[in-house]
Amino acid sequence: MHEVTHAAPMEIDRIAPTRRPAGRPAGCHRWSNLLFVHWRLPPAELEPLLPARLSVDTFDGDAWVGFVAFHMSGVRPWWFPAVPGISVFHETNLRTYVHLDGRDPGVWFFSLDASSSLAVKVARRRWRLPYYRSSMLLERSNSQVRYESHRLWPGQPGFRSEAIAEIGEPIGTGDPTQTPGKAVPGTLEHFLAERYILYAQSNDGTLHRGHVHHSPYPLREAKLLHFEETLRQAASIPGTDEPAHVLFSDGVSVDIFGLRPAN
Repeated sequence: MHEVTHAAPMEIDRIAPTRRPAGRPAGCHRWSNLLFVHWRLPPAELEPLLPARLSVDTFDGDAWVGFVAFHMSGVRPWWFPAVPGISVFHETNLRTYVHLDGRDPGVWFFSLDASSSLAVKVARRRWRLPYYRSSMLLERSNSQVRYESHRLWPGQPGFRSEAIAEIGEPIGTGDPTQTPGKAVPGTLEHFLAERYILYAQSNDGTLHRGHVHHSPYPLREAKLLHFEETLRQAASIPGTDEPAHVLFSDGVSVDIFGLRPAN
């Protein structure tokens, strides 16, 4: 059972991105059975892997790399209903946390693996994100969840991940000062999970920013029973250390807002 950790740098506004953007969303998703696995490492080891305009966002002076595996359903544009067989697939992403000139804290993706060929093609073309087609598995039984991913294309095949986790109680259970399951601003859990801005870079070097909106994640403690991955190796991220932090969420419904140039 991990302790909720306090000490996020508060000079960056981390509440504004959680508010719903103006305008109509481009699409809707449902994210469920999310496993968050994180490593900590020196910021200098990630800086060469980021676009020049982005800076590493840190907690307690450290950078954090996240592995997030989950199920997606109801994936559709706002004007069209979900389609069986197309709107449902699994995803695993490898990411870190960044900010733009001390504002707009968000996510930079090193890779995103999905079990849908169509989703991969659309996301690579329209969202400028490094998606890969993978064969994937996600199984949940009572308090245990299992994930597997084996990359197929594009690029070198074979990069993989396997995880089995035991799902625990909502974070903050038993703490009278905390709402069970809800991450408190200023804690590591809020820093890692409550991210609503994503960054992507087009082939010409233009940096773009997207936004998602959802209710706060209902977060649970989790314990890894088995974990292997080569996704960090594929992304040239150093380190062979054990994960430093693990969380689970049953899921949220999400509105997706389109990309626009990052000003």
